Amino acid sequence: MYDMPGSGDWLFNFGPIFMTLIFIIIFILIIGNIFSGFKQWKENENSPRLTVPAIVKVKRTNVKRHTHHHPDNNHHTHSTSTKYFITFEFESGDRSEFHVSGKEYGMLAEGDIGKLTFQGTRYLGFNRM
Repeated sequence: MYDMPGSGDWLFNFGPIFMTLIFIIIFILIIGNIFSGFKQWKENENSPRLTVPAIVKVKRTNVKRHTHHHPDNNHHTHSTSTKYFITFEFESGDRSEFHVSGKEYGMLAEGDIGKLTFQGTRYLGFNRM
């Protein structure tokens, strides 16, 4: 059989370059998320703290299931994480959704009327009237 010179070497030449590119892309995504989070925090810090009349319109959860593999004993464990969100409607008809704690989520019901306090995208509290 005739073997072209260097025909099997392409994988050994391309593999490290490919892995380096993947590493660089992941690194850029992580740095981008850090800067995005800092930017949102800064915008919230520079926003005025507002207390306005609002109605609790919609409550929702986002549940994620995680599977963890333990190679030492070939065992899998499962866990879940839940994020809680509440959408408030203002007198103008505009709506805003805020991430809230599980305790806040449990204390509020759809249709509750009160005063919402927030700063940018940061939920600070809700007092029923």
